[in-house]
Amino acid sequence: MAQHVPAILQSAPFIRRYPGNPVLDATKVPYPTALVFNAGVTKFNGKYVMIFRNDYGSLVDQTLEPHHTTDLGIAYSDDGLSWTAGPKPVFKMHDEEIIRAYDPRLTVIGDRCYMCFAVDTHHGIRGGIAVTDDLEHFEVLSLSTPDLRNMVLFPELIGGKYVRLERPFTVYSRGGRDRFDAWISESPDLAHWGNSSLLLAVEQVPFANDKVGPAAPPVRTDKGWLTTFHAVDVDPARGKHGWEDTWKKRYTAGIMLLDLEDPRKVIGISRQPLLAPEADYEIDGGFRNHVIFPGGMILEDDGEVKIYYGSADTVECLATAHVDDLLRLCLEPEQR
Repeated sequence: MAQHVPAILQSAPFIRRYPGNPVLDATKVPYPTALVFNAGVTKFNGKYVMIFRNDYGSLVDQTLEPHHTTDLGIAYSDDGLSWTAGPKPVFKMHDEEIIRAYDPRLTVIGDRCYMCFAVDTHHGIRGGIAVTDDLEHFEVLSLSTPDLRNMVLFPELIGGKYVRLERPFTVYSRGGRDRFDAWISESPDLAHWGNSSLLLAVEQVPFANDKVGPAAPPVRTDKGWLTTFHAVDVDPARGKHGWEDTWKKRYTAGIMLLDLEDPRKVIGISRQPLLAPEADYEIDGGFRNHVIFPGGMILEDDGEVKIYYGSADTVECLATAHVDDLLRLCLEPEQR
C-alpha cells in the first residue's frame, strides 16, 4: 500500500528561485517549439552550456502532441543567468524504430562532454550515452535494453570505473504499477554496464509514494557526492492540473549525499523536499503543473550551487543555495 504524503509540501527555506525565471522558454528559441524544459546544464570550455528538451508540437493541434515531437536544442550563457539559444537543434534520433530522444543530462569527464538521454522506441524506453567535443557532433556510445531512464554520470571515475545513477521500470516485479526506484551501476568503458544495485527506494522517501530516481548529475564536495533526485507522489483526488484531462502526480526534488569512494552508500538524505512546486510558473498554466525536475547542478567557486530544473514540463528555471546549507540539510535533516 502506498505511503501517505502530506497534501502541502514546502521547499527548503534557504533555497532561492532566480527572480528572472524562467531562464529559458519557447519565446527565446528561434525555431519551432512549444515546450522547453528538462535541460542538462554544465560548464564546458569556459562557458555555461545547456542542452534542453524541445517539444515542438502544437498545444492546439492534438495530432501534433508536444511530447511526440521532440529534439534537443542548445543554449549558452556567460553567467549562468542569461541564456541565448543556438540557431538550430543539435541532436535528434528518429527512424522506423526510434520515436525520439529527450531529457538530456550533461557531465564533463576530463576534457570531454558526455550526454545521457532517454530514447522512446516502439519496443520500450532505452537509456543512451553520447559524447561530444564541440557540442555539434555527438557520438552515441551505448543504448541500454528497455526499460531504463533518468541516467546520469558521475563526473570522474571511481575505483577505475565509470558510475551512473539510473531508474529502471520494474513494472511486473513491483506489482504491475508505478513503483520505481533509483539504482546505481558501473562500467569500464561507458558501453558495458553491470554490478547494479539498489540505491534509493520509494519507501525510503517520506514525500514520495509513486517513484524516485536520479535528477541532476552529482557534484563533488569535501563531504561526499551531492546529488538531487526526483520524487513523485500520486493523489487520486487530484483533477485537471495542466494540459491533460487528469494529472494526479506531483514531482518534487530531493537531495542526498553519497560516499566519495563508494557512492553506493547513502551517508545523508533530506527527509523533506529541497524544491516543491510553489511558484506560479510551477503550479499554474503549464503543460503538466506541479512538476519540478532538476537536470543540472553547478557548484561555483564561492560555494553557490546553481540548480537548473524543468518547471511544469513547460519552461526551464533556476534555483540557488549555498553548498553548506545543502550539506547540512542532508547530514542534519532536522535542522530544516
